[in-house]
Amino acid sequence: MNKTLRVALKALSAASLVLSLSVVPVASTFAAGTGAQKAPVKSAKLSKDVRQARGAKPAVRKAKRPTRKAVVRATPQLPSLGRLTGLHATEDALDLKSSVALVVDQETDEVLFSKNPNAVLPIASITKLMTALVVTEAGLPLDEVLTVTPEDAAVLAGSRSQLRAGARLKRGEMLHLALMASENRAAYLLGRTYPGGMSDFVGAMNAKAQLLGMHDTRYVEPTGLSSDNRSSAHDLALLVRAASLHPLLRELSTSPETVVPVGKRQVQFRNTNGLVRNPEWDIGLQKTGYIAAAGRCLVMQTQLAGRQLIMVLLDSAGKYSRIGDAERIRTWMATQSLRAVLPALDAAVAPLHPR
Repeated sequence: MNKTLRVALKALSAASLVLSLSVVPVASTFAAGTGAQKAPVKSAKLSKDVRQARGAKPAVRKAKRPTRKAVVRATPQLPSLGRLTGLHATEDALDLKSSVALVVDQETDEVLFSKNPNAVLPIASITKLMTALVVTEAGLPLDEVLTVTPEDAAVLAGSRSQLRAGARLKRGEMLHLALMASENRAAYLLGRTYPGGMSDFVGAMNAKAQLLGMHDTRYVEPTGLSSDNRSSAHDLALLVRAASLHPLLRELSTSPETVVPVGKRQVQFRNTNGLVRNPEWDIGLQKTGYIAAAGRCLVMQTQLAGRQLIMVLLDSAGKYSRIGDAERIRTWMATQSLRAVLPALDAAVAPLHPR
């Protein structure tokens, strides 16, 4: 019986082996049809186990290199000529950020405030005030259309301008943009289209400076981009006085904004001097300027404390510092005016309150 049992068990084991071998392919086929997404993962796992069983080295994933962020280093700003020559070390009662300042009563020529008034420095786009004065006094037709050429654009490459090559505007519009928005290509065109060309125009600028008594002033081009355009606060006060005699220059320089057609677009230009939009200021004429060698510059004719004043600020350190300096001077002028009135007011009130 034991022998019979052993034979039966062997037969059962053999049958089970055959059955299992016949079932595996069917199960694999079924899995491939119903669970195809899981099959590669199982296969990969088995493949890995087989490699490890055979003593093969497991696959090593390479660590991703950290992505390096590009670092843009700011170019250090070059010091102005005024800073290099030590003018910023000059102290003043108002703690101005401008190394050069001058406030003059236009009617009496009385100097009300002065700081390094004879220092000769680059004047940046204050140059355009002389450019506009020469064009205006030459009597050139303001309705003549001027065109920005590729050569014009190449000469001023790198400078900020919204007037591309091919732009066509009247001379009067170019004059407006040069004074109000400090548009460099507009100022350049005003010089290039002068009778005799650019060299004659620069000659006329220098001749006018000498005629006005601006003996420390020299111009080499009409935009102010060159640091060789130089003057002093004393000389620029003379220029402001002369330019303020022309109603057109007063109007164009103090215009808050304008829109002109440039090609197929309508382009808006805004005044570079935010004080013209401030109702607390009464500005008759103004011009701003900036290049690194000149610092921030500002000249104005303005009404303060009941007086017609000419204000010159050169080589101011900081983007808004020239505006801050102008506000300091305005506050100081109001205080000075009040101090002048108080004694007379006390004298008038004293009889009403006898001791």
